[in-house]
Amino acid sequence: MPDLTMGAIESRFADIIWNNEPISSGQLAQESLRLLGWKKSTSFTVLRRLCEKGIFQNQKGTVTSLMSRDEFYAAQSEKFVEDTFQGSLPAFLAAFSSRKSLTPEEVECLRRMVDEYQEG
Repeated sequence: MPDLTMGAIESRFADIIWNNEPISSGQLAQESLRLLGWKKSTSFTVLRRLCEKGIFQNQKGTVTSLMSRDEFYAAQSEKFVEDTFQGSLPAFLAAFSSRKSLTPEEVECLRRMVDEYQEG
């Protein structure tokens, strides 16, 4: 699985793309300066890294995503469960719920998700 890690600042940069795509690389640099205080060279360096990870693409100066925000965070979550809990979602949920009580609404939501999965 590719490296789908992003720091907090990279995530803010990615949000600029996801919220404005398609966006020109020049416009992206302007938004990065305005919102993050980044120089143009910093924006292009971070964009290149995120493109190398397969999250975005920059074709002829137009930046678009190769995966949606939801797809990215789903893949990142899958990787975390795989790396930390040997891919066991029940082990993850057991660890999570051992420190934080689930609300009745969360339990019901999980039940519905399991029921929907079983129904196909």
